[in-house]
Amino acid sequence: MIPITRLPPSLANRSLEPNVWSLGPAVAEQEAERLIERRGRLFRLHILEAPGHDTPCVVLPLDRLFDIRAATALRLWRDLMGRAPGHDPSALPATRRERLVLALRALDARVEKASYRDIAEALFGARRLPERSWKTHDLRDRTIRLARLGHGMMQGGYRRLLLYPFRGRT
Repeated sequence: MIPITRLPPSLANRSLEPNVWSLGPAVAEQEAERLIERRGRLFRLHILEAPGHDTPCVVLPLDRLFDIRAATALRLWRDLMGRAPGHDPSALPATRRERLVLALRALDARVEKASYRDIAEALFGARRLPERSWKTHDLRDRTIRLARLGHGMMQGGYRRLLLYPFRGRT
């Protein structure tokens, strides 16, 4: 969420302003909240005071989320300048997404009463599983952890995804 307001006239420098500022059109809007899309990227704005034709100004509270807010504001600024915005700090890493998908697949199989070995075969392939020594194999432990993660998400842990990457800061 990027808080936007109008730049105070005392801070404005006309020689530094670009020709056009566009914070619209909104994909979705509710009261002061606005979701805009620019070149396929979504930005969530909170309009404190509509800038109109004046230069928009970003409000950055000096709190625990300052680094994430600053990175998000910098992404918006780069996009407004026609540059590549860079990495989205709120995007889940690919490895995390893959692990969550595997956890949900393991959960579905456990709900259907599948054994951990059957789940491991479905998730990782039968060739990776040993004929013997299944009880001590690392894929057995990984499969159990994935099933537990899936179960935890089913019990309400999925809400933690909404806090990424802010968990532990608020």
